[in-house]
Amino acid sequence: MSNVICSCLLGDNAKVRLRLSQLLHSEVEELYGEDPANEANRFICEVELQGCRREFFDNPDQLPLAVGQQVIVATDGGYDYGVVYSTGRIALKKLKLKGLDKPEAERLAIIRQANEDDSQAIIELKGRKKEIRDACLGKVKKHDLDMKLVDVELRMDQQKLSVYYTSAHRVDFRSLVRDLAGEFKARIQMVQITTREEARRANSFGPCGYLLCCSSWLPKIHANPFADKSVTSDANGSDSHAFNITGICNRPKCCLGYSRHPRTTSGSSASFSPPKPGDRVTTSSGEAVVESVDMQKKLVLLRYVRNDQRRRVPFDKCRSLFTSK
Repeated sequence: MSNVICSCLLGDNAKVRLRLSQLLHSEVEELYGEDPANEANRFICEVELQGCRREFFDNPDQLPLAVGQQVIVATDGGYDYGVVYSTGRIALKKLKLKGLDKPEAERLAIIRQANEDDSQAIIELKGRKKEIRDACLGKVKKHDLDMKLVDVELRMDQQKLSVYYTSAHRVDFRSLVRDLAGEFKARIQMVQITTREEARRANSFGPCGYLLCCSSWLPKIHANPFADKSVTSDANGSDSHAFNITGICNRPKCCLGYSRHPRTTSGSSASFSPPKPGDRVTTSSGEAVVESVDMQKKLVLLRYVRNDQRRRVPFDKCRSLFTSK
């Protein structure tokens, strides 16, 4: 894989991620119901920083933030630029799922909303990225280090420069760090990454013709997409088939973790005939009306008559949950 440039904050891949997050926020009440405890007013925000990194920040000034807004956030010893990725109940759900909602957990804060000067500053900083990267490449060649420079990130306050690299061996980069610190007058952080992370930071398309899953929408890179799947004859195919399951990172494609072998489909679910929209059904929770049927995701959307609450039910649970009238 050739050297890549990160697809971050202002790129097309970021727009894809933000659009997906906006769609999720638009369905929050349908997913979780109404919020009687006013949980959405707890001011926690998930912010996307450079390099597709997402971190949670407090909003102590209770700024009215929405997905896609540009903000200035506090960092270790300085400040940086980011884009709001999730807010309110969605951000809280993610915080709990990641186990970061402990009372003793400390989070940095959002300082303020970004203004036009900040936006112009980040555009200028992005324009300098090639110059900074070329300078780092020159230093690597000067010290004859056995490493591949992947990406560089200069923080908005220009007080910290992160250098991302891959290497098959341990690298003594102390002399390189001294040279970089002297040239950029900033704290230098050397970060060794895997080929999967290198692919995530690539502004590239996969063999399928779409944006890479890991850099467009996938929240977490799979260490091994086959880990939770039974070994099938397809996975043990010939070398020609290996091309079909290998991504640009030379590892099994992340999307394989979401595939299902045809033989894994049970006969009962395959022969199940879902109800039609408008059908009235009886469940253990009362009478309900089928509002819609998603054949692709194999989900039935029910609306309960007594309280107008909605619930999505997978096909494989429909038979045990209700009987059509």
